[in-house]
Amino acid sequence: MDFKIRLGLTAAAAVVALAGCAAKPPLRDAKAIRADRQVEAQASAFESFMRNARAIDADFSGPASVAEGLRVGASYDPKQMEAGMIAYAAIAALQDPKFVAGVRKAGRDKQLAKQLASRPDLAASLPGADAGAARANAALYRQGEALAAGGARVKKASYSIQRQAWAKVFVPDAKGRLTRVKQISGAGYRPVDGDQARLYAAVSEGGRRGGGASPVVSRGLAVAALTVLGEDGRARGLMSEPKSGMCLRVAKLNLYQCLAAAGPYYEDIYCLAQHGMLEPSGCATKAAGAPIRTAQR
Repeated sequence: MDFKIRLGLTAAAAVVALAGCAAKPPLRDAKAIRADRQVEAQASAFESFMRNARAIDADFSGPASVAEGLRVGASYDPKQMEAGMIAYAAIAALQDPKFVAGVRKAGRDKQLAKQLASRPDLAASLPGADAGAARANAALYRQGEALAAGGARVKKASYSIQRQAWAKVFVPDAKGRLTRVKQISGAGYRPVDGDQARLYAAVSEGGRRGGGASPVVSRGLAVAALTVLGEDGRARGLMSEPKSGMCLRVAKLNLYQCLAAAGPYYEDIYCLAQHGMLEPSGCATKAAGAPIRTAQR
């Protein structure tokens, strides 16, 4: 064959190959997948609250330590936490190579991103979705159980501390205390240095928890899949899940009502434990597909 003809055919083949590549979804390198900054910030809002709340010291020494506990326990905004659980599930799923590989394979379908954006439940049927869901379930469940353990310690303290005289004193300016708690809640999450590193350290703990994908985890899988597909923008409309959102809002309203009726400091401690720690922990474990423990009520 003439050299010029062979050269022309080679060039034509290269053009066709390039055109084919351009038509494919912009799948990302599985070894370098990270959620976008907004999803990371949302996940950090969840992880930061859960980490700080479970660290509340149950050895209350006086009114100042009770006020500090309430500050930490009230420091989540329900809407931020609702989005945060979904984002946390998404980042956990992205740590699973089987799930990422499955999304990359399914991503040959050019309509996949559009379908996931309108039907996030479809993410649970993607190749490798079981592995991604198991990872997300485990990550959410760990957070919920750790906060539940902290809440149980604080709840126990609300009874044992009644032997101390200061704990039986009525909180002065109880109305002002409730106003401050509401202001803290309204302010929501404020990032601090190291939050991103702590987020990825938490989701990298691994582990798996069986069971189907809950609505929160399904949305998390969809967000993760859209990240793999390079379609982060389509995930913005998936960061809400009504039942989990209601769970968190009810917990916060219960905290307000409890504090409004509380008298002495030990009752503030009980409100913190039950409604600022145990109930939000139950929302997280329920988001992982586990039932809320009735014994905590």
